[in-house]
Amino acid sequence: MNVLDELFATIIARKTADPTSSWTAQLLAKGPEKCAEKFGEESIEAIIEAVKGDKAAMTNEAADVLYHLLVMLASRDVELNDVLENLAARQGQSGIAEKASR
Repeated sequence: MNVLDELFATIIARKTADPTSSWTAQLLAKGPEKCAEKFGEESIEAIIEAVKGDKAAMTNEAADVLYHLLVMLASRDVELNDVLENLAARQGQSGIAEKASR
């Protein structure tokens, strides 16, 4: 099990946790729309750090983006493994060809 799998398992476990017990439980209790909003905010912060060129800040923001992506997936009952399988299916295919197939 890798760190993303472990983190996703923790997030899933927090779906039924008392919202006063964890940030993840609080976020999930606010619903998928709030989870998506937080993902968007963190994505923008990562973009800003990428433009600024601050590697340490960008690394930190990228971790926030991954965490909030996993929370957003969990809020809509999308399995991380399904996303990873989708990525695996795209390997070896040109990005141009893949995009044209959608």
